[in-house]
Parts: sequence; C-alpha cells; structure tokens
Amino acid sequence: MDAIFGDSGRPFATLAPEKSVTENAADKTFASAANLVKLLPTTTVLAFQILSPILTNGGHCYSVNKYLTGFLLGVCGISCFIDSFTDSYRAEDGMLYYGIATRSGMWTMNPEINKTVDLSSYKLTFLDFVHAVLSVLVFASVALMDPNVVGCYYADARQDQKQLVISLPIVVGTVCSMVFVKFPSKRHGIGYPAAE
Repeated sequence: MDAIFGDSGRPFATLAPEKSVTENAADKTFASAANLVKLLPTTTVLAFQILSPILTNGGHCYSVNKYLTGFLLGVCGISCFIDSFTDSYRAEDGMLYYGIATRSGMWTMNPEINKTVDLSSYKLTFLDFVHAVLSVLVFASVALMDPNVVGCYYADARQDQKQLVISLPIVVGTVCSMVFVKFPSKRHGIGYPAAE
C-alpha cells in the first residue's frame, strides 16, 4: 500500500492497491454466490429440516407419517414457489412495504399507499416463473437427500435406486444454481433488503 504523508512525516492516508485479475474474479464469484443464497429457499429448507424428523418418525414411517411428510413437502414446495413472486418497495413515507407481483404490477395489503406509488414496474416476468420452478426443484433436491425422507419413502429401494436418489438432486441443484447465477432475480422478496 502506498501512503500519503503529512507535514509531520507520519502517514495520514493510505491508498489501496489496485485489484488483481484474481481478486476481481473472486469478487464476482462472491457476488454470484450472494445472489444464489438470496434465491435458494433457505427458510423453507430450515423449517423442513426441523419438522422432517418429527413427521417421518425418524425415517421409520407408518402410513400416517407418509401422508404428513407428503403434506409437509407440498406446503414447503408451495412456499418456495410463492416466495419467488414477492417484492418490496420504499414508499414516499420512507416505510418499507411488501407485496406480490402480478400481471399489472405489485399487489399489496395497503390500498392507500398503492394510490400514491406507481407499482406498475413490478409486473410479473417470464423469469419470475423460471425462478419459481427452479426454486421448487432446489427444495425438492434437498428434501430428497434428507435421510428421514429416504428412510420413509425409499426404505425398500435397491442400491442402484438409492444411488439415483442421492445423485439426481445434486445434479438438479447444480444446474439450477448455474441458472440462478446466470439470470439473477431483480426481486427483493420478503426478508431481503429493498432496492433503494
């Protein structure tokens, strides 16, 4: 680092060196990873991993456990899908408001604010649906690798079928992650910082 010296001979400021090509690539990689984390259904996965051992009876399912686990998988999948359509904006009063993207703009629970802010720029796009479907696939990938789910639904599977259950989610997760990184979402959904 270079320094700028004052009258006393002591440095009062330092200049940061220019970033190398490797540092720039690392910065872009971390930015892409941050975007990916934003799009993965982490809260839903956390809820699933907390409830899965209980509802699957530790992977030793009876019929009722299979129905309860299926219900949990369905609710979590729907949560992943809907979360892809949420967005936020800062109104004239400085408050942060959340809503759901629609064909005509964003729908919020506060009709008074909707009249003072133009929400037509928050329309649904094709990319929103792509992200929603991929988000569900990523969740399904994580859920299929859960040992409790494997024990519940695939306890009698042959070794080659178990290998497929383990390998397929990794491939699906990798492909979905690459799409998320290549085509990032412009949405700032519930729980994420709003665009300024």
